[in-house]
Amino acid sequence: MLWGLVAIFAAIAGFTDLRWRRIPNWLTVPGLVVGIAGNVFLEGWAGAKQSLLGAGLGLALLLPLVLVRSLGAGDWKLAGALGAFLGPQRLIAVLLGTILVAGVMAVALVIVKRRVGQTARNIGHMLAALIRFHLPAREVSLDNPESLKIPFGVAMAATVVAAAIGHWARMGNH
Repeated sequence: MLWGLVAIFAAIAGFTDLRWRRIPNWLTVPGLVVGIAGNVFLEGWAGAKQSLLGAGLGLALLLPLVLVRSLGAGDWKLAGALGAFLGPQRLIAVLLGTILVAGVMAVALVIVKRRVGQTARNIGHMLAALIRFHLPAREVSLDNPESLKIPFGVAMAATVVAAAIGHWARMGNH
């Protein structure tokens, strides 16, 4: 039941991110509440603990990316809400899958837009800033209107839906 809810929630978030390039609070806040309530309903206090740990982990892991302006706040709140549904262990798996999906999306976008050289230079600037313990320049953050942006919420949604399908497939084999 919870896999169905999280898949629907993630798909809606992915659609809003793809269509409007934002994931609104009217979706993430109720998602957080439904994730916690669903886990409490199914598992009691143990479910509440796992849900809150998952939400906290999602928010804690992605907060640095929001602070350096390389991830949007809607994506960050989506990770917290997904953590409330999934708990910490499943959330880690989803975030690792999301990084892979977002990476494939980014490589495809860079190739299609013919920005391989500029992307390589930007990565160099980012690595230099990291080595010097400075924030990267505005040119390589979300603040730059010219930068190519990957809808991270779409990558998270695709990963959650794939995980739900995998879960249902495993359940069918038992």
